[in-house]
Amino acid sequence: MFSFIRNWTLPIAMTIGGLLYLLFSQVEFFAPYRHSIHIFSAFLAPVLVFLQLLVTFCKISFHELLPQRFHFTLILVQFFSTLLFSLPVILYPDLSDTARYILEGAVILFICPTATAAAVITGKLGGSAAALTTYTLFSNLLAALVVPILFPLLNPSVDTTFLQACRPILYKTILLLILPFFVAVFLRRYLPRISTFLATIPDLAFYLWAICLTCVIGMACHASYTSTASLSSQIAIAVTALVVCAILFPLGKFIGSHYHQRISCGQALGQKNTTLALWLAYTYLSPIAALGPGAYIIWQNIVNSFQLYLKRKNRLKTD
Repeated sequence: MFSFIRNWTLPIAMTIGGLLYLLFSQVEFFAPYRHSIHIFSAFLAPVLVFLQLLVTFCKISFHELLPQRFHFTLILVQFFSTLLFSLPVILYPDLSDTARYILEGAVILFICPTATAAAVITGKLGGSAAALTTYTLFSNLLAALVVPILFPLLNPSVDTTFLQACRPILYKTILLLILPFFVAVFLRRYLPRISTFLATIPDLAFYLWAICLTCVIGMACHASYTSTASLSSQIAIAVTALVVCAILFPLGKFIGSHYHQRISCGQALGQKNTTLALWLAYTYLSPIAALGPGAYIIWQNIVNSFQLYLKRKNRLKTD
């Protein structure tokens, strides 16, 4: 039983997240607790991400966090792909609502930075968690610069200054990416036993990510359930998210094959911070555009589950 749970952790986490959302949203007995559960999930997800990165930083060597050439290639891909899908929305304001929502959802996914938890999956797949973590920082900084300039052009009704738009992204980057690094440095220097203990617990960061995934799936279900979009529009947006997913993972692996970082680059481009993407959609565009990131949560974790399955299968062959 434990072996089954360990091998299929991500699909199980997604299923539990969906079932819990249905339970608390549809069963009247839980109605008084719905708001409290939402607040708890919103608090729990960042805490889990922080702990995942803290465990990861306790394992890796800090000199491995230096920038590498492939980081800059991926940044250019992230920037120009975002620009490419933004231009039709900016140049053709008379687009149909469905076309606009589809393109806006794609734009959010392309500019959305790499998930802070991507280092966990990268390490499980045999890639460089350190190199991936460095790119996560760069991709967050790019998003913090591009979003305040680009999103008011996509949605002219947004009334916000550059600093107002930058601040939340930079805050999340510092809190969930920079702070765990300094805590890990402190533990290694002054409390090495705790650092060693965290680093030696098997797959601790991975299981923390699975719990976080349960919370995020609930957010995706909420975005779909409360959406005012028609079923056909929701399906079109979900299919677009699938297409974006099918582009980013292989493209990242193709780029990474030239730098001997195939796994790291694939995860860097493909695994997105969908929690931040949902927030960007709700804040700057529309709740309907949030369906794209909501669907992407499912697609990227299906890809991750399949990759982990292949990794496990290949390991069994070589044993």
